[in-house]
Amino acid sequence: MQESNQKVKRIAKIRFEKSGYYFIALVAFVLLGFWPTYFSKFINGTADFNFYFHFHALMMSLWILALIVQPILIKKKKVSIHRFIGKLSYVLMPLLFISVILLKHSRIGGQVTEGLGASLWLQTKDLVIIGIMYAIAIKNRHNIQLHARAMIATGIVFIEPALARFLIISVFPEQYGLQAFLITVGLVYALLITLMFLERKQKSGRWIFPLELILYIIFHSLYFLKISFPAWDAFAAWFALLPIT
Repeated sequence: MQESNQKVKRIAKIRFEKSGYYFIALVAFVLLGFWPTYFSKFINGTADFNFYFHFHALMMSLWILALIVQPILIKKKKVSIHRFIGKLSYVLMPLLFISVILLKHSRIGGQVTEGLGASLWLQTKDLVIIGIMYAIAIKNRHNIQLHARAMIATGIVFIEPALARFLIISVFPEQYGLQAFLITVGLVYALLITLMFLERKQKSGRWIFPLELILYIIFHSLYFLKISFPAWDAFAAWFALLPIT
């Protein structure tokens, strides 16, 4: 009975102070995924990217850096610095959103193509999931169980684009791009399911990762099945024709 009580007590004290170290692996994914098409071009002198690429890369890098630093600061009891960086996120998160929107708009190039609405689900997915998880984290910033999990959930969103690029460009032949992307999606789902399994005995906050998985499934279904709606298609056309990039 004493052993069982100790186990319950240990489970109740699970924290995510070490998550920052795990997010260092995300840096490796980003470097692997974007090395051939972005980072390496600065070395061989062929970089010809516009401002929107650099802006997005900077915002993405700053957010990943925050995900690495913030848990470490909590572990080292540097609470005041942690809170200061948290307040900076009120500016960083909107800038990250803007960077995604501007980069996608510049890639569209003002062309309203067939299936544009359905194709936008991919970027919409990332913005919706990050936005919801960030909102949960901020609303529950005094609840470590919810705050930590929701912030980790924002970082999971970065895995898909980085890992997919790596598999599509460096691992699989060009004609197997769809298969590589499906494998990436499967790995992200596997990660979330694993976290759900590890969290199954938690009394607080364990709904975060199931919610993220549900959002992924919804948006991936819309994207892969090329589902769209007249109102969404109209929005996509309006967005493409906006004079913002």
